[in-house]
Amino acid sequence: MNYPLPADLEQLVQDEMAWGGYASEEDVLRRALVALRERREDLAAIQEGIDDLEAGRVRPIEEVVDEIRARHGFAPET
Repeated sequence: MNYPLPADLEQLVQDEMAWGGYASEEDVLRRALVALRERREDLAAIQEGIDDLEAGRVRPIEEVVDEIRARHGFAPET
């Protein structure tokens, strides 16, 4: 898909390519879109946590730490 970018977006793409780490304009756009998707997923997970907190679906941190320690064979905290 070829899509002409407005001048300001084209400049952003060129700036990112000049910074390094990108093989092409497509690489810049691909990585930007992946970052946007990851951000959206992170925000959804944060909202899910907030919803759980507000609904009372929480456990004390000490209980969680003890569970992790037991699962991985770490000694209990003293």
